[in-house]
Amino acid sequence: MRRNAPLGLLLAPGAGAERDHAQLVAVDDVATAAGASVVRMDFPYRIAGRRAPDRAPVLVEAVGVEADALGLRTAATVLGGRSMGGRMCSMAVAEGRVRGAAGLVLISYPLHPPSKPERMRTEHFPQLAVPCLFVSGTRDAFGSPEELAGATASIPGPVTHRWIEGKDHGLRNVEAAVAAEVLAWMAEQWPAQIHRAQA
Repeated sequence: MRRNAPLGLLLAPGAGAERDHAQLVAVDDVATAAGASVVRMDFPYRIAGRRAPDRAPVLVEAVGVEADALGLRTAATVLGGRSMGGRMCSMAVAEGRVRGAAGLVLISYPLHPPSKPERMRTEHFPQLAVPCLFVSGTRDAFGSPEELAGATASIPGPVTHRWIEGKDHGLRNVEAAVAAEVLAWMAEQWPAQIHRAQA
């Protein structure tokens, strides 16, 4: 983790994973090399050895605590992660829980449970005024490209979609591609703070 960096990146895992998930590690590696200060967090229930996630308020509070700690060392903080982790980060930003929130990186955002499109997880979208990156597979059962594009139209902040062709919610074996999309977006949004790592 780089200290006193101009931009921080907090990454949270999905419900069935921990901070060492391959996609989070890949994003960490490229973002750190590009000048960001990166923290990969675990949620309290995983630290306690439990499999079932806590309710959303507990998870959002955990995100806020981690983001506040990172924000003390950086000028601005980008939050995000995979699936549930990204969703909790977006809720924390929407609720104003994070000071200095600069943007959101949402990998495989769980728009709705599989086969239950009536249970949309978008109530907080109109409160997201920061730039948002959505990286999703075109075969994600938690939200099709059409569904996600339609739902994110309610977000007032600038929204960018990046689609990984043929991949489902897990986005397995495309860690480098996901990380590259995140780095390219961050470099576009904050060119003075982030540089693309040289090959």
